[in-house]
Amino acid sequence: MSGGAAVDPVREVMAEHRELCERAVDPLEIAAGLEDAGLGPDAAARCRHADLFSLAEELYARVPRRPPTAPEPARPGPRGAGVRAALTAAALAVPPCAGVVALGARWPVLLPAAVPLVLLPALTAPAPAEAGPPPGGPACDALGPVRTPPPSPGSRRSPAALGYGLGLAALLLLPLAAPGGDRPLAAALVLAAAVSTGSAERAARWYRQVGCGHLRAARTLAEFRARMRPVLPVAVALHLAVLAVLTYAALAVLAAVAPRPGPGHGGGLLHLAAERAGAAQWAAQGVLGLLLVLPALLARCGRTTAAALGALAGPAAAAVALALGGSTPSAVLLGGGTVAAVLLAYAWARLGRAGSHR
Repeated sequence: MSGGAAVDPVREVMAEHRELCERAVDPLEIAAGLEDAGLGPDAAARCRHADLFSLAEELYARVPRRPPTAPEPARPGPRGAGVRAALTAAALAVPPCAGVVALGARWPVLLPAAVPLVLLPALTAPAPAEAGPPPGGPACDALGPVRTPPPSPGSRRSPAALGYGLGLAALLLLPLAAPGGDRPLAAALVLAAAVSTGSAERAARWYRQVGCGHLRAARTLAEFRARMRPVLPVAVALHLAVLAVLTYAALAVLAAVAPRPGPGHGGGLLHLAAERAGAAQWAAQGVLGLLLVLPALLARCGRTTAAALGALAGPAAAAVALALGGSTPSAVLLGGGTVAAVLLAYAWARLGRAGSHR
């Protein structure tokens, strides 16, 4: 037996992933599971196959199916759950930031204001009944019903969710706590970003839904990746567009209630709003939007640890740049922009894989 296993490398893969192969109802499910386990083209070549899908087809043919048990019907999530989660996220994020703006960025105000922001990711995470079964379950698996244990409600209060919340609180409160600068302008930008947390949540849930749909429709891993390739840019762009509209609206309100001192300018309220923030502020606001939506995307696709690390790294890098003497916009651009670029590359590499949507 040991000599046969050495001669037949497929047997080793089959033994290691036997449960996956027994429960699979399609080779694509096996290929997605192998990819998620870290196997790639090298493993397929070692098994004398051109690609992972070809290896999955052999495994599907060689491993007998486990006798099916009566599947529990998949309970669909409540209608409008994504919209309600988006509104909940915005409702939790705006009051703390507005309180800091109204009462001043002092530690006795910042600390209690951070509490709802820290809890926001856990409070907006899908409940087990709403999220459906975990990866491999019937709600997201087009490849047929697969019985797996339901997710634990305690996962909504995991250390990863707490780290994600801490990063979110620091990201929104740091510009308000930073000394100097145009305080009304910083307040308007942060309040717009706080409202856009709902947009980030909605974009992340939409991305997850589209991924599940493509997983049902795709016949190979290559087809799935091709279908998913434009989805991440669209999700990020939609969130940034919403943030831009909210930012412009906040600047218009600021121009109306707190016009800049000095000689008057013509052109009306919209012209004054456009003048209030320069290119640096707009670029920093875009980075802030990326640092809001990318951890949300990672969290909703099961990459909770990466989401927490990304959410914490963004404000930490911006704080370091601010401590070195930069202004708030330049600190967000330099520190946060670096983290956002890394997060975007990681999300592009990981979230386009079938394993993130099983």
